[in-house]
Amino acid sequence: MNEPVFFLLAFLAYVLSVLTYSGSQLFRRASWARTGFWLAVMGLVVHTLALAARTVQSGHAPFTNMYESISFLAWASALAYVLMESRFRIRRTGPYVMLIVVALMALASSPLMPKEAAPLVPALQSYWLWLHVSVTLLGEAFFAVAFVASLLFLRADARSRKPKGEEGARAAERYDAMSYRAIAVGFPLFTLGGLVFGMIWAYKAWGAYWSWDPKEVWSLITWLVFALYLHTRIVMGWKGRRSAIIAVLGFLAALFTYFGVNYLLTGLHSYA
Repeated sequence: MNEPVFFLLAFLAYVLSVLTYSGSQLFRRASWARTGFWLAVMGLVVHTLALAARTVQSGHAPFTNMYESISFLAWASALAYVLMESRFRIRRTGPYVMLIVVALMALASSPLMPKEAAPLVPALQSYWLWLHVSVTLLGEAFFAVAFVASLLFLRADARSRKPKGEEGARAAERYDAMSYRAIAVGFPLFTLGGLVFGMIWAYKAWGAYWSWDPKEVWSLITWLVFALYLHTRIVMGWKGRRSAIIAVLGFLAALFTYFGVNYLLTGLHSYA
């Protein structure tokens, strides 16, 4: 099993998915969108083989350094998109979500990311690593889908305010529903992986459930933003524009938690 080959094939399938999806919108070819979806599925399958090969070759979880975790996040984002697209069939989200996947794959493959599989330090030699990181990244992947759906909602909502904006209003309603469903899935995953499993692992590794490490603080901030989204939507009845803005802010907080903390701040999870 050759992980770099599988990785490259998955990357190419994702790129073709973006191009096909984009062409379907540019030339109004619905059949191309279906092809774009199946290319995304193909890339997901091959990417799964790449992660499996990495696990076998390294002997540990395929997300113990930035190269591996970015690759896993790309895989999780493709999975989240395929699942949400199967449910909502809103193909206009395809090129944007898959563009995020391609960007992550390109970043992972860049020379800036060391790709050698190194032996794990004792703190990482735990099954809690599998639970904490994998479930957290799956939650963030659904947040990425919600982010794209929210941005498209804001665009469609702006169109609906113009004369003869009925089509925009219908599209906005579907994007809003997709964003809500994605967060409804991603939030419990992020809660379980990022907070619950993370605290248990921290206690097992360092003897404390919470140490106010920057990664912990920003994970909590991200959790609070999406908790606000769900509270205002379920309890206060917010929908539409205000919910979309909160979802966008939540994803930006998640991005900073993942990238900003690792490279800009100092702490247990930092590369600064």
